[in-house]
Amino acid sequence: MTEQINKPIPNPCVGVCALDENDLCIACQRSGIEIAEWGVYTNEEKIDVWKKIKQRESGDFSE
Repeated sequence: MTEQINKPIPNPCVGVCALDENDLCIACQRSGIEIAEWGVYTNEEKIDVWKKIKQRESGDFSE
């Protein structure tokens, strides 16, 4: 895991920014806060966001 934390974490943005009624982007599944703060997140925080995205995509909203 340490090796992954040291590599650049790709931005999940696909260039379609539109938040739904739950404050989640309909394209990348990030919250408004996650989008706004992506640039200041540590790699560890970015990995956590990616995990949340995978959960949201699978319909698991039990964060």
